[in-house]
Amino acid sequence: MSEILEAPAKKPKLQEEDEQDGSEPSALKKKTPETKQAKECPYLDTINRHVLDFDFEKLCSVSLSRINVYACLVCGKYFQGRGLSTHAYTHSVSEGHHVFLNLQTLKFYCLPDQYEIIDSSLEDIKYVLNPTFERSAIARLDTQESLSRAYDGSNYLPGTVGLNNIKANDYCNVIFQALSNVVPIRDYFLDESNYSGMKPPPGDNMFLLVQRFGELVRKLWNPRNFKAHVSPHEMLQAVVLCSKKRFQFTDQGDPVTFLSWFLNALHMALGGTKKRNSSIIYKAFQGRMRVYSRRMPPEDLTAEQKKELLETPEYQETREEMPFLYLTADLPAPPLFRDELKENIIPQVSLFTLLNKFNGKEEKEYKTYKEEIVKRFELTRLPPYLILCIKRFTKNTFFVEKNPTIVNFPIKGTGRWYELQDLHVRDILPQMITLTESYIQIYELRQTPADKS
Repeated sequence: MSEILEAPAKKPKLQEEDEQDGSEPSALKKKTPETKQAKECPYLDTINRHVLDFDFEKLCSVSLSRINVYACLVCGKYFQGRGLSTHAYTHSVSEGHHVFLNLQTLKFYCLPDQYEIIDSSLEDIKYVLNPTFERSAIARLDTQESLSRAYDGSNYLPGTVGLNNIKANDYCNVIFQALSNVVPIRDYFLDESNYSGMKPPPGDNMFLLVQRFGELVRKLWNPRNFKAHVSPHEMLQAVVLCSKKRFQFTDQGDPVTFLSWFLNALHMALGGTKKRNSSIIYKAFQGRMRVYSRRMPPEDLTAEQKKELLETPEYQETREEMPFLYLTADLPAPPLFRDELKENIIPQVSLFTLLNKFNGKEEKEYKTYKEEIVKRFELTRLPPYLILCIKRFTKNTFFVEKNPTIVNFPIKGTGRWYELQDLHVRDILPQMITLTESYIQIYELRQTPADKS
């Protein structure tokens, strides 16, 4: 997608004609009359902001072309071109809709009169299409807790808005919402200058993920939205393309599997390397651990044979240093039976018990088709933001089982908490949070003054 990032070349004389009809250049065509500018337009009161939705793919509703697309600000539909033979022009004449917005240049036009509209009252529409944030405004985000009011009259808190579940993309939505609230990730993608000037290799589509995720984060944090939710349609289209259809929004997927792919894909698209500070992804989430491994002798051997094997070099413990972007915690198996009162037992476990897996002492057994390996994990460096994935799902021969064990973890009761489910956002009491079957948690590393120095 390198053509998206390149600066537009100086237009030849016939370019104005091409821009208006959306077709290929041709010296045989009659030149469309030059567009005139007008500061006042008698049709501005026909604009219907209630129907405007810029979250979907920018393609013509008739030709399905992505070239030179205009939005009709009266009905909200997209049409190609604005010349005499274009779909936008035909729509204007047949329906009596006169105000259009070029979705690429962000210029407003009146059709069929062919003049550019310049009016400050249209700036809110332009901002919804492409929200921008000054660095000073980004720095103030964590100190502002006031609600915004959407054009449809609903109140919402920027950054805490619902995402449309188009079909089965909720497993992607939870990742988008979680990452958009991690401060360094949020701040990086809100400031488009951090990545707008990057030049990916020709033919590399992966940078499309960066562009689309940046657009999604800016829309989630937009304090001037027309509605109190956002559709991730363009983001999901980029995911399908860049993952080569591994992740679809028509089929349910695993959030942790998607998280792993998405973080690594963003890292690579941002030019990241193996170095810790080579991308904002590694800066925020990369930690390090030490992994101790040793092979176990086969069970069918005698005690003496096992002892002899354990003394050979092949069965000595090895140590390996490795980075990580998230940790996976294992839940204990839930009880199979009811208690003496014949009621279902709700199993519970402390988060600190799960984290013992990484204390460097607790051993975990891993079986392969050939042998059994015992491992110990020791954290050597924590990242600024720790992603903890709680393994709730196990796949057997017949179906996928979910472990309902509740994980008890400390809650800061002074803050406000929200539950987001598709388009719906609601307040939730802090004491109710641990009752949910949490799957992915993100913790910020609290630094003392001594750590900072």
